[in-house]
Amino acid sequence: MKAEHILVIRFSAMGDVAMTVPVIYSLAKQYPHVRVTVLSQPFARTFFENLAPNVSFMEADIKHEYKGFKGLGKLYSRLLAKQFTAVADLHSVLRSEYLRLHFFLDRYKIAHIDKHRSGKKRLTASSGKQLVQQPTSFQNYADVFAKLGYPVKFDFTSIFPPEGGDLSLLPKDVIGEKPFGEAWIGIAPFAAHEGKIYPVRLMEQVINKVINTHPHHRRIFLFGGGEQEKAQLDEWVAKYPQCVNASSALGGLNQELILMSHLDVMVSMDSANMHLASLVNTPVVSIWGATHPYAGFMGWHQEPHNAVQLDLNCRPCSIYGNKPCLRGDFACMKNISPELISQRVEFVLHQK
Repeated sequence: MKAEHILVIRFSAMGDVAMTVPVIYSLAKQYPHVRVTVLSQPFARTFFENLAPNVSFMEADIKHEYKGFKGLGKLYSRLLAKQFTAVADLHSVLRSEYLRLHFFLDRYKIAHIDKHRSGKKRLTASSGKQLVQQPTSFQNYADVFAKLGYPVKFDFTSIFPPEGGDLSLLPKDVIGEKPFGEAWIGIAPFAAHEGKIYPVRLMEQVINKVINTHPHHRRIFLFGGGEQEKAQLDEWVAKYPQCVNASSALGGLNQELILMSHLDVMVSMDSANMHLASLVNTPVVSIWGATHPYAGFMGWHQEPHNAVQLDLNCRPCSIYGNKPCLRGDFACMKNISPELISQRVEFVLHQK
């Protein structure tokens, strides 16, 4: 009889993969006799390679090596050699469905995610909108494992110990030790779509207000990896001595997670950085425009009252923030005052 071995499939963007971590950790801890192999894109290795003794990671470069049906066929042949006993499809898109179908035809035990599309469609409807909390991604992932016979009780706090990641692994000339009494604040002002981005000019006002509250006891770490993003962050660094372009200074995702674990608060859009900070137990002040926490994508264990958003009849208009603004003015973001965000940052800092 084969040893129990679950294949978990989740490609997609970084935030979506990050949201699997609390569920997979809880699964691995609850069922230590079960091997779990996570199949994802190369960037996700950082999340899983040291997550639990019975969790391993298998990368699949679906844009090159395993591109197209021919590539997926090659990937399936490679997966067969691993002798899985069950397959959990946490993605349910064409690529994962192709793999799932082949496992099904070979009589493997399989289950896939329910994305609750009808509820999300009602949530984002332009008329007859129903503002109802949808099941979270964490619950949707857990439901897949329950279908396979592995109900999950959530038990996850951080990928690091309570004291956080090892700061000595970060560049000492840029980061250094954290002085007693100094507040470290992260700001990740970007996202994939305009409907999820707080205007840059307003975010600079947030930075100004946060710094001026305690100018000698604040340090702000800025996160953003694209070329245009880097240019904007560098501009802020040149204007404000308290700011550091963390993404430029650090050597990749693992180092960013270490730094995030020592932040007192992270300010983020509905984006991957909200989920990265959540994985290291850092409170997040999240800013929501076209999207809404009710869609089920709030960060792990984040407080709903730290979600900054406006009540507008058109919100939410999109699950992923990729649709054109119905009003044409992105009021859902542009009408959020910098004071509202900076006040929420101060509230979180005073809770520490």
